[in-house]
Amino acid sequence: MPQHTRPRPICPDCDGFPTVAITTGQYTADGQRQTLTVNCRPCHGTGHRTPAASLATTGRRA
Repeated sequence: MPQHTRPRPICPDCDGFPTVAITTGQYTADGQRQTLTVNCRPCHGTGHRTPAASLATTGRRA
């Protein structure tokens, strides 16, 4: 029997495109463009946000 899991919400900061390649404007030794790979900071490169209800709290409650 299949298990149905709810889809996780897409990150609003990157719209589901968590990793991008940015050109630096320089060339490598073999003539290709030099690029930097950058991940979305809020979702840490996953493309999805963790719902607030599932976040864990730390510390003691009084």
